[in-house]
Amino acid sequence: MSDVLTPPTGGAPPQPTTHARRVWPFEDGDGTMKDLLGGKGAGLAEMTRAGLPVPPGFTITTEACLDYYRLGRMVPDGLEAEVEAAMGALEAATGKTFGGGDHPLLVSVRSGARVSMPGMMDTILNLGLSDETVEALAALTGNERFAWDAYRRFIAMYANVVLDVPKERFEHLIDAAKASAGVATDPELGADSWRTFVRQAKDLVAELTGAPFPQDVHRQLSGAVRAVFDSWYSKRATEYRRFNRIPDDWGTAVNVVAMVFGNMGDDSGTGVAFTRNPNTGEKRLFGEYLVNAQGEDVVAGIRTPQAIADLERDQPAIYRQFAEIAERLETHYRDMQDLEFTVERGTLYMLQTRNAKRTAEAAVIVARDMVHEHLIDRNEALRRVSAASLDQLFHSRIDPQAHFEVVARGLNASPGAASGAIVFDPDDAVEAAKAGRAVLLVRIETTPDDVHGMIAARGVLTARGGATSHAAVVARGMGKPCVSGCESLTIDERARTATIAGHVLHEGDQLTIDGTTGDVVLGALALIPPPSELPPWLGEFLTWADDARRLGVWANADTPEDARRARELGATGIGLCRTEHMFMQAERLPVVQQMILADGAAARSASLERLLPFQRDDFTGILEAMAGCTVTIRLLDPPLHEFLPSLEDLLVETTELRLRDGESSPTYVQKMALLARVRQLHEQNPMLGLRVCRLGIVYPEIYAMQVRAIFEAACGLRKRGIDARPDVMIPGVGTREEMQVTYDAAKAVADGVIAECGVAVSYRIGTMIELPRACVVADGLAEIAQFFSFGTNDLTQTTYGYSRDDAEASFIPRYLEKKILKDDPFQVLDRVGVGGLMRMAVEKGRGVRADLKIGICGEHGGEPSSVAFCHDLGLDYVSCSPYRVPIARLAAAQAALAT
Repeated sequence: MSDVLTPPTGGAPPQPTTHARRVWPFEDGDGTMKDLLGGKGAGLAEMTRAGLPVPPGFTITTEACLDYYRLGRMVPDGLEAEVEAAMGALEAATGKTFGGGDHPLLVSVRSGARVSMPGMMDTILNLGLSDETVEALAALTGNERFAWDAYRRFIAMYANVVLDVPKERFEHLIDAAKASAGVATDPELGADSWRTFVRQAKDLVAELTGAPFPQDVHRQLSGAVRAVFDSWYSKRATEYRRFNRIPDDWGTAVNVVAMVFGNMGDDSGTGVAFTRNPNTGEKRLFGEYLVNAQGEDVVAGIRTPQAIADLERDQPAIYRQFAEIAERLETHYRDMQDLEFTVERGTLYMLQTRNAKRTAEAAVIVARDMVHEHLIDRNEALRRVSAASLDQLFHSRIDPQAHFEVVARGLNASPGAASGAIVFDPDDAVEAAKAGRAVLLVRIETTPDDVHGMIAARGVLTARGGATSHAAVVARGMGKPCVSGCESLTIDERARTATIAGHVLHEGDQLTIDGTTGDVVLGALALIPPPSELPPWLGEFLTWADDARRLGVWANADTPEDARRARELGATGIGLCRTEHMFMQAERLPVVQQMILADGAAARSASLERLLPFQRDDFTGILEAMAGCTVTIRLLDPPLHEFLPSLEDLLVETTELRLRDGESSPTYVQKMALLARVRQLHEQNPMLGLRVCRLGIVYPEIYAMQVRAIFEAACGLRKRGIDARPDVMIPGVGTREEMQVTYDAAKAVADGVIAECGVAVSYRIGTMIELPRACVVADGLAEIAQFFSFGTNDLTQTTYGYSRDDAEASFIPRYLEKKILKDDPFQVLDRVGVGGLMRMAVEKGRGVRADLKIGICGEHGGEPSSVAFCHDLGLDYVSCSPYRVPIARLAAAQAALAT
């Protein structure tokens, strides 16, 4: 395949097999063997052992795949002989012959990693067909159309997957055949049309590959197995693993299964179903079914299917049998199942069972309901829900009071609303996202090759496909809004236009989709943020998490509104209140600039007196919103020049003023004074210059004003009977002396205000640990500081020597691609380097002060694996943005349950 990537060099090579046996018939495996047989193979084995109607077959292990890569993409010695022996057993089990005879054996060849990767790797159906066996199949079934339809499917799929022939070339042939026959859909084409297509397709293969289409079925099978192995490192599979943090060294199994046919007439069909609704968690069969079709027609979205309820109407006995099997499998696995099935001439066959992908809402509701149904206990329920997935519950939505026209409606495939400029190509979506533009990916249907564009886009809209199509399943797993099967949408990919209900849209035009309702709206609607109140089902679930966790969960909040939202979402404290954001407001900025421009401490103090009431009101609001909970307020941190106009803008402005008004102009004189001060404060590397605690040491009156404002606010609230609990955080100390100077200064002001007000206020003064040196001298700092709070964003920058703003936009993506970094260290806490420094600081700090309170206030505090590391370190709390509080609550519980 052209998109197959070379496995990355460096790091640990794939390990050799530990099992001598590399081929397992279904009857020999079981559901516990996912690591070896993959999820699909383990599920087929378990269903076979349970006596369910599963076509016979066998699985080539994941270890065989790893051996294939370890040997440089060479089939391991002896594997072909094992496969040949397994095919012989399959012939005996089915009474059919592979490659000939009156009863030809056809097989499907499917991938199967240990976790579901829907559509990311390759599948080949109807393998074993040739010019000889197609005639035998037609004679056996008495159905020429079926036989030639199966052959054309096989040629197109095999040629694309194994021989790298673009599938669009076959689609053009099909479109021409339908136009010639005057029909609209594939099922309307007869045997003669498909016979002609097969001839044309073989000619196309010979033209593009320089060799005839293979007629030797054993060669076909060998090529298919290699192609499935190769697809483990396809671009789409690699992108999907990276997004979902699936290790590269797992490999994929290959499942070879005797074919059963859903395209043998109106008493046949194929479907995909879930034992519960994967969007809402409702306990009811949810799925889709296509009459006279093969499975790929459903998952690829080529035809818009019927609801599973239609099967109950059309074939009630089959529906009852399927419903009974579905319930049995869910009870057996004690989890919601994703099922694939085929009906061949009135006989049901089960092709897959696996734990179903679901939205975060469905994950929580299903886990909670299964506790109430006594299938699982609370701890198991907590383990089952991905903490990171809770982010999906707080998507934007369309304002229900807004007036807009719904121009089209598709299937509500994945919840949430999204607006953006439409793009038709996944590569364009990636480029737009890099440039910071919001886009929607609009496609006829998505394929696994589109996954990188789906990751980049805000949402996905497709013309074809159902709620179990590739677009829907992948979007749900990513938490992306998706509307699929929008039948009034037509796309001209060459002209790069889309037509929706008569409206012609060009690439770049704005569109809004609502994956909760299926609505499509012209233009970019204003979206409102998700609600801050927890729905009752989530509130109950997170209460179980609170009972299980040890870590406290606090929030980063700079306004009373953010503090209230955080508290409603379950935060029990504020771990970081940034004060610099408060100075940026329009009515305050001129006063701040006057303070910076002031000549001497006395003049500066006059400006600070004007800022004091603003700060006092800020702190009053936040402390009141968090009454009874600790609020950790960090004193001013950024370089002062950030509050002033840019040096470049001032140079241009003063030059223009001088040329226009002359040097004696009062405005020019004023601007030149400002320019002089900006030049004086200008630094070559401001992030390592006059900032953090250094600012408060050089200009102590700034910190004195802030501390006064904090304690005047706290004392005022205490007088009103409100339990205000402020802590003061000194930013970025690196020496014991810095800690001592700033601690003494803050304590003197705090104690003075408390004495003036005559109100008792308990408080602590601590520091943010954001420099490697602070970790090394943490024992000295702990002799003074009463708490530590790790600012892991800056600690990561200073440890790696990376500028976050620059690194994430430039070299970090390449580092991830080349496996130089396993994760972006600004998103996932680096346990070895940054984590090693944190561990040192914890041990040194608590070695001096046993009751030292320690937390984390970088955004790592809302990332589940980082939360688990904080639990392991013995921290007291994690603090994150308000909307990540539910994630941290569940992650903290899962960390406790894992120990």
